[in-house]
Amino acid sequence: MRRTSRERKDKVTVKDMVVDMARRAREASRVLALQDTGAKNRALDLIADRIEAEAGRIQAENMKDVEAARTAGLSASMIDRLTLSDKILASMAGGLRDVAALPDPVGEVTGMWTRPNGLQVGRVRIPLGVIGFIYESRPNVTVDAAALCLKSGNAVILKGGSEAIHSNLALAGIIGQALEQAGLPPAAVQVIPTTDRAAVNEMLALDDLIDLIIPRGGEGLIRFVTENSRIPVLKHYKGVCHVYVDQSADLDMAVRIAFNSKVQRPGVCNALETLLVAEAEADAFLPRAAEALEGAGVELRCCPEALLRLPGRKAAVESDWPAEFLDLILAVKVVSGLEEALDHIARYSSQHTEAIVTSDYERARAFLARVDSCVVLVNASTRFSDGGELGLGAEIGINTSKLHAFGPMGLVELTTTKFIVFGSGQIRG
Repeated sequence: MRRTSRERKDKVTVKDMVVDMARRAREASRVLALQDTGAKNRALDLIADRIEAEAGRIQAENMKDVEAARTAGLSASMIDRLTLSDKILASMAGGLRDVAALPDPVGEVTGMWTRPNGLQVGRVRIPLGVIGFIYESRPNVTVDAAALCLKSGNAVILKGGSEAIHSNLALAGIIGQALEQAGLPPAAVQVIPTTDRAAVNEMLALDDLIDLIIPRGGEGLIRFVTENSRIPVLKHYKGVCHVYVDQSADLDMAVRIAFNSKVQRPGVCNALETLLVAEAEADAFLPRAAEALEGAGVELRCCPEALLRLPGRKAAVESDWPAEFLDLILAVKVVSGLEEALDHIARYSSQHTEAIVTSDYERARAFLARVDSCVVLVNASTRFSDGGELGLGAEIGINTSKLHAFGPMGLVELTTTKFIVFGSGQIRG
């Protein structure tokens, strides 16, 4: 179908806007890369102060998005992610100050050695440059991404979902004012001010201006970005997280870990989706776990062996094992032991987060060594698979591909290294 002249004009307008933003981001990145830690920290503190001072205005804009989401029939979990409560705003401001308090990775010399010819060779951390960040729903991510990119010396172009446009533009205005007040270029953090999906395609084509694309959202978004980008993409398709209850597990601990992993916040990527239980513990563990989980409204989808211990529950089907439910639904499978648990995880895992509950040191070590996921835990909830919980400060996302970082991405993961070489007149023969 041929586009009308008006449609062609709109398309060109979106392209011109995105290209102009990317060019200004590139210029800003060169300035930002040279800033000392104090200048970046002052900007972060000013953004935090402004978020607190203008909380009422931010929430008024956020309510426009929330009401539109309700009218559109978005899920409860999506609306939860979208809403900027007092607690979330306080957490955003606190997160900014936490990032300011973190060590600055830029300029860190990660190694230095001397060659036989006297050359001193080393590596030093530098920013990546310009990051394109594409994400859905959660406007608090706007601030997390801005904080991490600023502290790591990167400019960032943010493309949030249409459902959060009012919230994101309000936050972008506050960030820009704070950057200007701090003497830094406002173009270091920009939010694309349109809901037109063409803006994403235009961004993904700018491999001469943008160094890295980070998508954060549902599997459909991430696959679209990966398939259409000319720029390297750090991807995280979904979180199919497992907890394996070993035959030597403390069952009270196992119930607590399974419950927290599934119930605390079921709509996030580090929530438990499949519970694996060693056959030796199934009779004792499953009724206790079911009582706790079903008491919180969890629907259990059970393999035949689990159904023998939990009659009347829904039978699991093949599509449940690789599923990311993002809801109060849990697949349950009884396995013969560690080997079968490892085989199941290898087949169905999304390489996000897996946990073992065990009192056996050797089986714990085997699980840590053989599970090929970015976060592997022993006797702890999958909900700890998070940059803040792991001590990184706010995270920009969790990368389940192995280039160039694997797992939660904090400040260090938003830098790379370059070689520095000190000579005294050496020439190569």
